[in-house]
Amino acid sequence: MMTGATQAQNMMGLDVTSDAFTKSMMTRSELEAAIAKLPAGEVLDLTGKSLNGLDLSGMDLRRTKLQAARINDANLSNTNLEGVVLDQAWALKSNFTGANLKNSSLFATQFGGGKLDGADFTGAHVAADFTNASATKAKFDGADLSADEKNQSMGLMRGAFKGAKLDGASFKGANMQRVFMEFASLRGADLSGANLRKGEFAAADLTDANVAGANFDGADLNSARIGKMKGEDQALNLDKAKNRERAVVN
Repeated sequence: MMTGATQAQNMMGLDVTSDAFTKSMMTRSELEAAIAKLPAGEVLDLTGKSLNGLDLSGMDLRRTKLQAARINDANLSNTNLEGVVLDQAWALKSNFTGANLKNSSLFATQFGGGKLDGADFTGAHVAADFTNASATKAKFDGADLSADEKNQSMGLMRGAFKGAKLDGASFKGANMQRVFMEFASLRGADLSGANLRKGEFAAADLTDANVAGANFDGADLNSARIGKMKGEDQALNLDKAKNRERAVVN
């Protein structure tokens, strides 16, 4: 039973317990065969396909398109998804441990309750939902997690990490403007050089996080733990953060 990160889904009136979200239309062997038969330069279009529950661990999926695909409760640990389009894909409670998602497109992708420890999102477009997911030691260096304020037909799409475990994760130089990090654990995370403008960090834990060069202009720190941040003296506009006086500093 999928729980925890279904608020957005339920708002869309979708039944995440239906066959489309719980069963698979093909096996791993069939997927491997389809990729192997691809003509040079072509991509296997899996848009909207149901691949729920499959063990795809270690596969090279760079020649696939997974837009709006359903890959819930699937094992994608150590898969190569570099540059793959996963916009609007459903990956609730799936395992992406150690996966390569560099430069991938993750617009409105649902990772709620998933396991993404050590995954690499370097340079990716990450307007995705990671509610209650675990992404410890994951890499988001240079990634774009910011809100798309020009296109709000689906609401304010941005990196959403409510309650996520991001201890030791790296966000060096990432664009995190208006990112949603309420109740997230960022203990020991590297936020150096990140753009945190107007980010929502209420009740987030930034203990031992490296914030050197991070821009806090307008970031909401209400009840956030900021007392033991590293590089605080090199942070930008920390004095302009919202609700800094309500942050926890001990």
